[in-house]
Parts: sequence; structure tokens; C-alpha cells
Amino acid sequence: MTTTDDKALKANDHDHVSNEAMATVADKAPITAERKVRADLETKLPKPYLARALAASDSENVNGTSGHKHENMTVLQQHAAFFDRDNDGIIYPLETYRGFRAIGFNVIASFWFMILVHGVMSYATLPTWIPSLFFPIYIRNIHRAKHGSDSGTYDTEGRYIPANFENMFSKYARTVPDKLTFGELWHMTEANKNAFDFFGWIASKMEWGVLYILAKDDQGFLSKEAARRCFDGSLFEYCAKVRDGGVAKME
Repeated sequence: MTTTDDKALKANDHDHVSNEAMATVADKAPITAERKVRADLETKLPKPYLARALAASDSENVNGTSGHKHENMTVLQQHAAFFDRDNDGIIYPLETYRGFRAIGFNVIASFWFMILVHGVMSYATLPTWIPSLFFPIYIRNIHRAKHGSDSGTYDTEGRYIPANFENMFSKYARTVPDKLTFGELWHMTEANKNAFDFFGWIASKMEWGVLYILAKDDQGFLSKEAARRCFDGSLFEYCAKVRDGGVAKME
């Protein structure tokens, strides 16, 4: 049974947390000094460690993407939903092909992305153990297709963790604080490798490589904002509108 004195002692310990207890660098692990984590997030973003179900928040966008409708889906589901062209909750290969074409990829690239995405992800999302020759991806179960060796920004249920997203840039953006070069992206995917996770290694490099091709700016950087909007799928909507001439391209 907890006494009043015990509670007071715990509160006192919390008020007097030591610098050592809050240290993010260990001298005997130089990698912790090389890859810095954000220690100031709580001053800019409420509960940055809290996994968000509906919004892809960061320190500049605490409520997620302005004007983006979450439709009560997780952030991971929102990411996939762009490719559900008829909004029935199931993505078929032809829809994925059309989605990649809509955001600007050519016929050959869109075809190969369609083959890879559905060949790898379809079975994991099926509501039954019986394979389907139509290779559908069920958005309801998209969390089952999450692979290892990733950034950890999505949790295992498809929620979005702002602190992990922010730490991608504090750890790996060396040239410009809120942008990543191709080399820095490569370094990040190398650093995120889990032992013997060969599939995750390849999948992570392919995903970030495709995003880099899609969203890099004229100086060859992938911006923090483009990466964040990829997580909730609003980047795909934006790219499709730019290609159709509906909106101006972001600077």
C-alpha cells in the first residue's frame, strides 16, 4: 500500500531528476554523440513520444497536415489510401499502377512498382490465409505489412510517433538541419538495419529511394516537410494535383 510519504518521495525524485538520468550521450558509445536526438521537443510539440493515430505531427505542424482529411484512418492507412482509387478499402494492382502514374512516374516504373508492392504486401494484409490471385491489399490490415529496419516512425499498429520522425533529421541531416541528401538517406537506412533482416534492408532503401526521386528539390535535398507528408499520404495528393496543374509547386 502506497503511503503519503512514498508519494511525496516519488514526486521529489521526479522534481530532482539528475543530468545523468537525462543524458543522451554515453562516452563509451561514440555513436550516441554522432547521432544526436532532440532534447527540446516537448517545448515545441505536446507529448512528442505519444503515438498519433490520426495526424502526422511534427514541431512545425503540431496538428498534422492542414486541410488533409484523415477519414478516421491511422496515419499508415492514410499513406496507403491514396492508391485506393475507388475508395472501397481494397487496393488492386491496377489501382497502384494508376496511382504511381498520377504522381508522375512513367509507365515502366509504375508497372514495376505495382509488381513489387503487391507481390510483397498483398498476402500479409488478406483477411484469410488463402492467397488471392488478384493480389489485393486490404487497407484495414495494412499494419501487418510493416517491415523491419525502418525509421520506427510508424508503430506496429500504424500510428505515427513524432519523436522518431524528428530524430531522423537530428541524427542524419548534416548538411541542412531540416533536409536530407541522398547520401544522408543512404546512411540512415544503413543505420536502421536490423541484424539478418535482409528483406527490411532492401525494402527500406527502395522506399526512401522512390520518395527521394519523387520529392527531391532542385538542390537535391529531400525536405522534412515532404518526408512528413509522405507518412500521411498527403504528399501523393499534392503531387497528383501539381501534375494536373491544380496547384503550384512548393518552393
